[in-house]
Amino acid sequence: MTVSGLFPDAVRRLLGDARGRLLAGALGLTLLTLAAPRLPVTGQRVEAVVVVDITGSMNTRDEHLDGKPVSRLDKTKAALRALAADLPCGSRLGLGLFAERRTFLLFEPIDTCADFAALDGAIAGLDWRMGWEGDSRIAAGLFRAIALAGELGSDLVFVTDGHEAPPLPARGGPAFEGKPGAVRGLIVGAGGHALAPIPRYDDRGREIGFYGPEDVPHENRFGPPPPGAETREGYNPRNAPFGGVAPRGTEHLSSVRETYLRGLAAETGLAYVPLDDPAGLAAALTAVATTRPRPVLLDLRPWLGAAALALLLVLFGLLPWRARLGGAVSRLRHGA
Repeated sequence: MTVSGLFPDAVRRLLGDARGRLLAGALGLTLLTLAAPRLPVTGQRVEAVVVVDITGSMNTRDEHLDGKPVSRLDKTKAALRALAADLPCGSRLGLGLFAERRTFLLFEPIDTCADFAALDGAIAGLDWRMGWEGDSRIAAGLFRAIALAGELGSDLVFVTDGHEAPPLPARGGPAFEGKPGAVRGLIVGAGGHALAPIPRYDDRGREIGFYGPEDVPHENRFGPPPPGAETREGYNPRNAPFGGVAPRGTEHLSSVRETYLRGLAAETGLAYVPLDDPAGLAAALTAVATTRPRPVLLDLRPWLGAAALALLLVLFGLLPWRARLGGAVSRLRHGA
């Protein structure tokens, strides 16, 4: 059977014209987007447990979102929701909380696309009232989070302002007993660099002002006294080795302890980034994470739709423009 027997004359004339072929191609690609299957492929993806500091200093409102001042915790939630949306399908994120000195796992890593609604809702629901103790022993919590991520075989994203409460003793914080770099990931520093007041709440969770100098300890008196303690007022080597007068400091104010967090990152083998990193947390995590081969489905529909749109732009944009340009050149030549 001949081609002329298969197609009406109108169809053959349409396909014989360049404009007709473009229109037919765009129509064909559009129809393919409705039926194109997603192809199974293997892609390199990341998997991490995100642990969020929900202690009191994270309520400090020295971050900004959409041009408005917000708490560090609110900015953290916005950044993590963006992280979940920006990671490619097949990536997996888990979620945990840090308060006092412990890390509590809410759920193990789940798919950022298939389980996006659950993941996004859990991040949006994070609240400082979930905390179980008032202390904030950052180093101890970080080390426990690293151990947790290692048990799950995942990388780690630990978000905190680095504000230890009570302050570290004179001898320093606990030593990291794990293997540096065995767990990869990020320490994310939240908060501004200028000291800011920490909101205070009553037993019903209502804000009642800010912490003052008399509300918090400004020195940790566990262990030996710091150098120079003998010069303090009321010093007694046996009965008052730290002096006889309570010190006054700025522990009632808070800022991101970036130098301290960078030191913890170097000690544990993690990378440090600020919460407001211009490239976003997805790029920072992908740069340091352990890439894992994951079976993912490649969706061809965006590519097919883009190709159809390109053909329509040529048909209704480029060809008419060339025709008008050719007519203008012809008129100029005849006029000359």
